Amino acid sequence: MNTVASSFATLNAGLAYPEMFLLAAACLLLVGDLFMPSHGRDTRLTLAGVIIFAITAVLVITGNQAQSAGLMLPAKQLGPQYAFSNMFVVDGMSTMLKVAMLLSMAVVLVYSRAYMVARNIFTTEFVALLLFATLGMMLMVSANNFVPLYLGLELLALSSYALVAINRDSAVSTEAAMKYFILGALASGLLLYGMSMIYGATGGSLDISRIAKVIAFSQAKDPLVSFGVVFIIAGLAFKLGVVPFHMWVPDVYHGAPTPITLFIGSAPKIAAFGFVMRIVADGLGGASGDWQGMLVILAVLSIGLGNLVAIAQTNLKRMLAYSTISHMGFLLLGILAASREGYAASMFYVITYTITALASFGVILLLTRTGFEADELVDLKGLNKRSPWVAFLMLIVAVSLAGIPLTAGFFAKLAVLEAALAAGFLWVVVFAVLMSVIGAFYYLRIIKLMYFDEPTDNHPIEGTSGMHALLSVNALTILVFGLFPGALLSACMAAINRTL
Repeated sequence: MNTVASSFATLNAGLAYPEMFLLAAACLLLVGDLFMPSHGRDTRLTLAGVIIFAITAVLVITGNQAQSAGLMLPAKQLGPQYAFSNMFVVDGMSTMLKVAMLLSMAVVLVYSRAYMVARNIFTTEFVALLLFATLGMMLMVSANNFVPLYLGLELLALSSYALVAINRDSAVSTEAAMKYFILGALASGLLLYGMSMIYGATGGSLDISRIAKVIAFSQAKDPLVSFGVVFIIAGLAFKLGVVPFHMWVPDVYHGAPTPITLFIGSAPKIAAFGFVMRIVADGLGGASGDWQGMLVILAVLSIGLGNLVAIAQTNLKRMLAYSTISHMGFLLLGILAASREGYAASMFYVITYTITALASFGVILLLTRTGFEADELVDLKGLNKRSPWVAFLMLIVAVSLAGIPLTAGFFAKLAVLEAALAAGFLWVVVFAVLMSVIGAFYYLRIIKLMYFDEPTDNHPIEGTSGMHALLSVNALTILVFGLFPGALLSACMAAINRTL
């Protein structure tokens, strides 16, 4: 017993208690479902809800405790903590991103439950897949080795494929899942191939810290590193959904059930940012000359195509999909700056964008009812006459996505643009600003439909009081971070300083 305890302490496994608890809960949920009576559907739904809320609460508390402990000490007194032979790391960035992801997943569950129950797809499997996806995301932001990094990515990806196809009676959902799976497998192959090249070029190491040192001291095999960077950036570009690896985004957003679109468009974006940071900033920082040029091209193409194609969309979910492509391009502006200020700006951007995305799909889910999907732009017509408060919440969302002042979206764009400008990418900043002005058109169109058109649907807006309250808090948070962005920006900067 002492030997086991000693080994456990040596591995410093206590740092991974949240992930362990989450894995155990997901497995117990699946096993427990086998012993429940087939007619006990309500029992299963209640059990699933209680478990997911309990796990989320415990993990949020754990993350907040770790974050508070970290941010209360000067950066020099508290550095990253490692576990499992340097394969797992807990630092400022991982802690902050985990808290943001867990809060996002709690919101996803509240927004999606009524929709999924009404369509008989709120099952134990649905909750378990969400738990496994959350586990994969948490592993992605805490991995310090290519092996757990890739395992976390695939755990999230496989869970996402299944979630997109969870409505087995829908041919559109099945088609979207197949496209997502095939393209995702290709991207995973590219990423794995790039990792293998980096492994060979750095003397056979999978440890991100060691790879960073080898590259920084110019001890890596240069041509092989460059080829590896190309494949890795291509794989990462798919996971972020940026041009020219964006083809899955509109089809998956449109074809998946709206709660699954809500999930894909929120917390996984935070995990993808952490994944990019682990590889690009932590591991390949010394090769920034190789990947900065690639990120510039990806960012420019994404901002341009995303905004221009979104104008032509009539389906609200497809419009938000192309909007996402554009926003991921803006996210890359902070990363390509290759500075701590740029990384902190991108972290601020991805967190505020996630909050806004949750609110946007929350409104769609609120307007949806049995037999009716409120996923067309015309469904927003006259919303102000049906419910002035819901229209106001959607107004906040649209204004923030457009990057108009006094919202979180404005300061997020301003922060990444300042970082890119400081890094010398003046023409990229000018192009991004011009595209933002063009992109504002389709966001303002939403406001016009809500406030100046006559309603085409006069059905009362449903939804539980809890969902109404949470959606109100969600949307008003966008205004809070727009009026007082300093606190979150400072927290992001502190997290980056304790990571790099």
